[in-house]
Amino acid sequence: MTDHAVQRAAAPIVAGPPQFLGIPWLGLTAVLMGTFISTLNGRLSNFGLADIRGALHAGFDEGAWITTAQTTAQMLVAPLAVWVGGVFGPRRALLAAAASFAVISLIIPFSVDLPMLLILQFAGGLASGFFIPLTLGFILQNSPPKYWAYGIALYALNLELSLNISASLEGWYVEHLSWRWIFWQNIPLAVIMGLCLHFGVARDAAKPNRPPADVFGLLSAGLGLALIYAGLDQGNRLDWLNSGLVTALLGAGGVLVAGFFVHEARTAHPLINLKAALGPPIPRLLLLIGFLRLTILATAFLIPLYLQSVRAFRALQVGQTLVWIAAPQLLLCFLAALMLRRMDPRIVACMGFIFISLACLMVAHGLTPVWGSDQFLPSQLLQAVGQSFALSGVLFFGILHLRPQDALTFGAAVQTARLMGGEIGLAFITTFTRMRSQTASNFIGQHIQSGDGRVLQRLHAYAAVGGRASSDPAAAAARGGAILSAVVRTMASTQGVIDAFVIIGALTAVALLLAVSHRAAPIGPASHRPLFEEAS
Repeated sequence: MTDHAVQRAAAPIVAGPPQFLGIPWLGLTAVLMGTFISTLNGRLSNFGLADIRGALHAGFDEGAWITTAQTTAQMLVAPLAVWVGGVFGPRRALLAAAASFAVISLIIPFSVDLPMLLILQFAGGLASGFFIPLTLGFILQNSPPKYWAYGIALYALNLELSLNISASLEGWYVEHLSWRWIFWQNIPLAVIMGLCLHFGVARDAAKPNRPPADVFGLLSAGLGLALIYAGLDQGNRLDWLNSGLVTALLGAGGVLVAGFFVHEARTAHPLINLKAALGPPIPRLLLLIGFLRLTILATAFLIPLYLQSVRAFRALQVGQTLVWIAAPQLLLCFLAALMLRRMDPRIVACMGFIFISLACLMVAHGLTPVWGSDQFLPSQLLQAVGQSFALSGVLFFGILHLRPQDALTFGAAVQTARLMGGEIGLAFITTFTRMRSQTASNFIGQHIQSGDGRVLQRLHAYAAVGGRASSDPAAAAARGGAILSAVVRTMASTQGVIDAFVIIGALTAVALLLAVSHRAAPIGPASHRPLFEEAS
C-alpha cells in the first residue's frame, strides 16, 4: 500500500479540515510521557517489591498486594478517564492527573506502615490510570494525519522501553541511592509532562451540552475489571480456584462486567459505543494487543526469572541485559513508522509476529544453565524488532477503522486489553513455568535413586568440593547432597523457561494467522483525498 493509500484509508476518522492549535509535538510528547510513566512506575514497583517490603517490615503474602493495589486502581479508573476526557477534554484531565501523581509519588516513601502504603499506591494508580486511555485519542484528535504513524510507533516504543529499562533503574536506585527513588523518580517526569501539556496543548473548548454521567456504567465496568484483575494478579500465589478469595474476585468481577454490557445495550446514554468496541475488526485487534502484551512480559519476566533463579544475578545485572533490548527501540520506532506510512499495516504486524516466534524458538533451542546476558542478546534483539513492528501494525490497523467520536473508546479498550491481556498472559506464563519446572524436577528425580552408582559418584564429587571448606565428613556429605539438589532445581527451572518460550512461539504463530486472515482496511471517500495529499 502506498503512502497516499494509507492516508486515504485513515479518512473515516477525519470529519473535516483539522484545526491544530498549541504545539502538536509538545503535546504529543506530554501524553506519550504519561504512557511511559504509568508503565515504568508499575514495573519498578514490581522489581523493587522485595526492597519495599523490607523497608516496611512486611511479609511476602501481605506485601504481594503492593503492586496489585496500583494496577487495580488503573483498571478501576479507566472508564471514568474516558468519560472525563470526553466531557472536560484531555488537557484538563491529564493536567490534574499529572499534578496528583507527582504529589502522591512524593508522599509514598514516607509511609509508616503497609496499610498507608497500599492506600497511597491505590491513589497513585487512580491518577496514573488517566494517562494511557487518553493517549491514543489525543494522538488522533490533536495531530496531523501524516504524524499518526509516528505517534503510534512512539506509543509502542514507550511500552517496550519502560518495561525493559525498569530492572536496570531499580538496581541502580537500590545500590547507589535508596528504594525511595522508585517513587521519587516520578516527580520530575510528571512535572515535565505537566509543562508540556500546559504549553503544547490548546485549552479545551467549553461544552455547554455535556452528556449525563452513566453512573451505573462507570461503576460496573470499572469495579468489575478491577476485581477480575485483582483475582488474576493474586491467583498464582493463592492457587487459583482453590482459594475462596480468588473465586469471589473473579466471579463478582465477571457478573459486574456482564451487567455493564447489558446496561450499555439498553441505556439511552451509553458510556461507550458498543458497535465501535465490538464491531469488526476491533475485538480481534484487541485480542492481538493483549497477546502482544503477553510476549512483551515474557521477555521482561522469563529472562529475569532465569537469570535470578539459575544464575543468581542481581537486579542491576538483570537490568544490564534488558537495557540492550530496550536501546534499539529508539531507532526501530521510526523505522516502524516509515513502514506504516508506505505499507499495509497487516504486513508490518505479520513481520513482527514472525520475528517474535523466531526469537522464542531461538531461546528454546539453545538455552542451557550456563547462558548469561550475552547469549540472550541475539534472540532478544530480534524479539524487540518483532514487538515494535507487531504492536505498531496492529494499533495502526485498528485506527484506520475508527471515527473521530470513537477515539476515546478505542483508547480505553486498548488500555483494558493491555492491562488485562498482560495480566492474563503473565498469570498463564507464571503458572505454566512453575508447573513445567515441577514436572521436570519430578522426571529428573526419578533418575536419582539412592544407591545408584552414578548418583553416589556424583555425591562423592560434590562432597569433595564441600569438604574443602570443612573437615567434618558428615558436613561435607550434607553439602554434597545440597549441591545435587541445587543442580536438579537449576535444570528443572531451565526446562520450565524453555517450555514457556516454546508455548509463546506457538501462540505467536496463531496470532500471525489472525493478523493475516483479516481483509484490508477500508479506503476513505474521495472527498478526503485532497486533504491527505496536502498533509503528505
